[in-house]
Amino acid sequence: MRTRHILAALALLGGFVLAPCQAQNASPVDLRILAINDFHGYLRAPPGGIRISDPSDKTKKLVVPAGGAEHMATLVRQLREGHKNTIFVAAGDLIGASPLLSAMFHDEPTIESLSMMGLEIASVGNHEFDEGMDELRRMQNGGCHPTDKCRGPHPFPGAKFHYLAASTFEKATGKTVFPPYEIRQFEGIPVAFIGLTLKGTPTLISPHSAADLEFRDEAETVNALVPELKARGVEAIVVLLHEGGTPTGDYNECPGISGPIVDIVKKFDRAVDVVISGHTHQAYVCDIDGRLVTSGDKYGTLVTAIDLKLDPKTRDVISAKAENTIVRSQTLAKDASQTALIDAYDKLAAPIANRPAGSVTETLSRVPNQAGESALGDIIADAQLAATSSPEKGGAVIAFTNPGGVRTDVARREGGAVTYADLFSSQPFRNQLITLTLTGKQIKDTLEQQWLDPKRPRILQVSKGFAYAWDASKGDGERIIAGRMMLNGVPIDPAATYRVTVNNFISVGGDGFTMLKEGQAPLTGPYDVDALHDYFQANSPVGPASGNRIQRVN
Repeated sequence: MRTRHILAALALLGGFVLAPCQAQNASPVDLRILAINDFHGYLRAPPGGIRISDPSDKTKKLVVPAGGAEHMATLVRQLREGHKNTIFVAAGDLIGASPLLSAMFHDEPTIESLSMMGLEIASVGNHEFDEGMDELRRMQNGGCHPTDKCRGPHPFPGAKFHYLAASTFEKATGKTVFPPYEIRQFEGIPVAFIGLTLKGTPTLISPHSAADLEFRDEAETVNALVPELKARGVEAIVVLLHEGGTPTGDYNECPGISGPIVDIVKKFDRAVDVVISGHTHQAYVCDIDGRLVTSGDKYGTLVTAIDLKLDPKTRDVISAKAENTIVRSQTLAKDASQTALIDAYDKLAAPIANRPAGSVTETLSRVPNQAGESALGDIIADAQLAATSSPEKGGAVIAFTNPGGVRTDVARREGGAVTYADLFSSQPFRNQLITLTLTGKQIKDTLEQQWLDPKRPRILQVSKGFAYAWDASKGDGERIIAGRMMLNGVPIDPAATYRVTVNNFISVGGDGFTMLKEGQAPLTGPYDVDALHDYFQANSPVGPASGNRIQRVN
């Protein structure tokens, strides 16, 4: 009542009461969200660029050189121009599985680079946990590495952006490891950004890293936060989710998308307006269940520009559209501050990175065939066998490596020369090799665990001399054809013992290979990338192996 009298008095003095009417009829507030995902420390453009449909013939694909922090910074600046309200966000896996230039410094240069670009908010991805929770906190807060100390050209300041982790809880405290969401105001309208990673993260990271953490259901986590956000006056909600899907179309399309993201989005409360996704290294702009859902490929090849219109009255999203823009490394200018940062780190890394490793006769591809075998996977497994086959180094007769550890092709450039950095990019985790004693039955049981997730099987790459066949028509525990598991042409005896080399990640049950924990007499060997380097030194030029180690029937 008192307010009504005040407004009436003000109206007599100059018509102030028109303001509420004007607010009701005010134009929508425009908000541009710039987004990336799965950057993985690619400060320099990835050698493969991005594959897109040929505009002149949609049945064909072409490769566009793309990526690199110097060019991305320029594109981000361009995409901000002319937009009053902008925010730059990310959907996880900014670090981890990184090339040597970033990994050598525990991804400090990547955190600095993205901070300099103006990144403000990021959800955690599974690879953010590669070096454990304490190291991830260091990424946020800064400081020297506890073992390697301060290696960079200057003290590490930590991220200027904020990590969000709505679904990741510390078991000891029951609290999230980072805040679950952040609310930003745009011309008086609050917009909430919720950040989280996929529920399946414990199967993708080291069991040691996951031991003290709990990763909760994605949709249940988001839906539980909606009432809290609404109580704080929030109607516009954007989810940054490190989980995704696989479409069949081009980088701004979404025909036939499948994968976890579809079911997750359908379970979200209707209050969720936009979902920025990742993890599957795909590019798409989708409408899923009436919500805009985007993903920006991988390795910094795309920046997603999402344009929202916010209603000043309801404070909700009234329209949303998006476009993925290629970070064209041949046409976008280099950002000078990014160049200076990269050069400062490169000066320290170059003596190791540029060390000659050998050569290849052709590109060694990590892309598997229908049976699950890849040319590069064969070579890596052979290298690990060679590094551990002598009696004093383990006496291995078989080597297995997980496909998730094989990150990029070893590309053939002019002359075929390969550097240590090239090999490191394909094996960036620096896992140590572990040689174990397994029975023939345990080997079969290990191979059966490749289908713990039938929709996303993890087919182990195997060394020369070992071969097996699997039956796609069979169910759990019955896919491996026992009589076709062979070592040097001799059937594997279920009761006999064999020395088998794996990396330390899967030796303790990583990627779901828990059977390997039953291995006996473990002997620790060299790092995987060093084994690969030694193999190239001894066998260059290296070409694809004969293959057919893994065969699929039905």
